[in-house]
Amino acid sequence: MTKKAPPPTTSPEGEGACSRKIARQATSVVAYTGPEPEDDDPLLSFAPYLHPHPRSNSITPERQRRFVATLAATGIVTQAARSIGKSMEALYKLRARPGAEGFAAAWDAALERGMQRLEDCALERAITGTPTPIVSGGKLLGTWDKPDNNLLRFLLQHRLPQRYAAQLAPGHPVYEAIRREVLEAQRAEGVAGEAAVFASLEAKLEKIRARHAAAREDGGATD
Repeated sequence: MTKKAPPPTTSPEGEGACSRKIARQATSVVAYTGPEPEDDDPLLSFAPYLHPHPRSNSITPERQRRFVATLAATGIVTQAARSIGKSMEALYKLRARPGAEGFAAAWDAALERGMQRLEDCALERAITGTPTPIVSGGKLLGTWDKPDNNLLRFLLQHRLPQRYAAQLAPGHPVYEAIRREVLEAQRAEGVAGEAAVFASLEAKLEKIRARHAAAREDGGATD
């Protein structure tokens, strides 16, 4: 969808002020911040770490819950740490202490919630597009919402790997590279026979498939 460029406007100085001509250029973490959990959200019902001798600068239960709430809203650990005025080092030390298991579990759950929301935002941007400038002769004529097919493809492969992930089959670069490796190894060992070659090839591919399946279950990535 093409949109005409709006007339230039001046923004007031201070928080939120922006002199950029294109809204897309003003992207920041604020654009991806969701609402914080309500007080009765189960996420905040964890058992906090209780300091045996609390001081004024201790990470109190209240600060622990504030950290978890901000993390759930942003998905960014450093931003959540800033919200309670504590360093990452102090938070990780607290997380590792005996008795802080509830805080650590809530931390992980909040991070998962924040990352899920960021993924949803990315999917929306991939489908609906982002404002992209239309420039001609050095002049901004307008903007159009440009979908991101590469981002959409990545998200589909991540969310539905059984349907959209690349399959290791004959013709695939990885398949052919492994096939050449197996053939060279078989020739070096003096092993003949097509059946032996394909058996060795299938064994290598099965290891790769298992590694990718395990990575998807753990939420990680493989080389």
